[in-house]
Amino acid sequence: MAAVDFGGVVKEVCLEYLPDLRVGEYAIVRVGFALQRLDEGSARRTLELFEELGMLQEEFGDPWEQAAQAAGGDDPGGEARR
Repeated sequence: MAAVDFGGVVKEVCLEYLPDLRVGEYAIVRVGFALQRLDEGSARRTLELFEELGMLQEEFGDPWEQAAQAAGGDDPGGEARR
């Protein structure tokens, strides 16, 4: 297992398929498993595209904020979480 940074959100990822992955390298991760190594340029372009499409927020955004937006109201846990 390793802590992996997904554009600012850090999650635990299994390195069973890429046991030689090193700190600073990029990989495609699916359902908690690092599946394929990527070069830095490809990884940065992919992250930029995901950000433009709102996919990073959708995947890793604040669930309280997302629930509030879905309900059309304010953040239900805003002050309690700070």
